[in-house]
Parts: sequence; C-alpha cells; structure tokens
Amino acid sequence: MTGTAYRNRLRALLTPAEHRAFARLDTPQKIQTFIEKLPPNFELKGDTCMSPRSVLKTRTAHCAEAAVLAVAALIYHGKPAWLMDIQALPSDQDHIVTLFRERGLWGAISKTNHAVLRWRDPIYRSPRELMMTYAHEYNLNGGKKSMLAYSRPFSLTRYAPARWLIAPDDLDWLMDKLDNSPHVPVAPKHVLRRRRPSTRVELKSQDIVEWPVPPERRVKLTK
Repeated sequence: MTGTAYRNRLRALLTPAEHRAFARLDTPQKIQTFIEKLPPNFELKGDTCMSPRSVLKTRTAHCAEAAVLAVAALIYHGKPAWLMDIQALPSDQDHIVTLFRERGLWGAISKTNHAVLRWRDPIYRSPRELMMTYAHEYNLNGGKKSMLAYSRPFSLTRYAPARWLIAPDDLDWLMDKLDNSPHVPVAPKHVLRRRRPSTRVELKSQDIVEWPVPPERRVKLTK
C-alpha cells in the first residue's frame, strides 16, 4: 500500500473533532508542543497503552501513548514516521520516541516529564547517531547508566490503521511487537559495564519536572 493510500485509510476513521485536532499538528515541532502540554499519564489505576483516539479523549499520555499519537499525526499529513524503543536495564524503564525525517536528517518527538530523553532536532544523519545522544543521560537514581539497546525504526503502516488509531482497548499487542522487534546494542556488554556513573549535579538536574508528580507516584522517574 502506498503512503497516500494508507494516509487516506487513516483519515477516513477520524471524527470531525479528531480531524480538527490532527489538522493543526502539521509539523513535528507542533506535535512536540502538543504532547508537552498534555499532562502525563501516571497510570494511577494500573498500566495503560491508549490509542490516539483515547489520548485525545482523556487529554493525558505517557511516552508510548504520545509516541503513537505523534506517528498518527505525521501520517495524517503524509509524512513518514516510525516508533523507536529504547531498552534499559530491568531495574529501569524503557522509553519510546517517534522518529521523523526532514531533508534527509533524523529527529525525534518524545514525551517525558523530566529534563532528559526529550525532543531531538532533525540534525542527525542516522537513527543510531540520534539514539546515542540518549545514552549519556539515561540512568538510574543512583547514577548508574542504564540504556542497553534501541530498536530499528518500527513502522505502524504494517498494521491496519483501525487496529491502533481508534482502538478502544489498550495497545498491549503493539508494545509486545515493538519490544520483540530487532534491537541494536548501544555497545558491547563489557563496555557498558564500565560506564562512568552520572555525577551528583547531573542527577540533581533530573529532579526538575514539568508536571507535579502525584504523592502515590513520588518515586524518582527518569522517563
């Protein structure tokens, strides 16, 4: 299926209100601003992975939910987009961003409540070059650097848009597909074990949050 045909199938599923929302999000920069203004989904009632339709209804999102919405907005405007999963140590959380290209260079849209793992301008020559910019700031509370691998660019156009754009149920199946897709190690294991921990001042900068964390979630999160 061509990009135009897929875009048309996606658009045909939207309500008038959803059309208006997506029509305004016609650049990666506008999409980033939009998802930054959404309060974080702290999942106080349990894990979720809402579809873009549900995100627009609830006006809240965590990184994965915002990433899928960003893909939808880019496809709506006929622009290619991919998910990319960043895998971390089991004691940390994975993170998901949206990759896009402008003039042959790669950038990333990213939803996070902290001062790290955020937007990347489209200045990178490859997905790996972009992904490696996250490696230094990805760490545990004590400073141990925790980024292990990242997925290859993952396209949602392999799935019918109705499966992920307007689904009433959580997109757990999609997260499983992404998590199990091919991943590229950041570096050999013996190199990763020797990484210098983040310093006190670097960790202190991560205490800054964009949105207040509810008391029941006041465990320091880096994503």
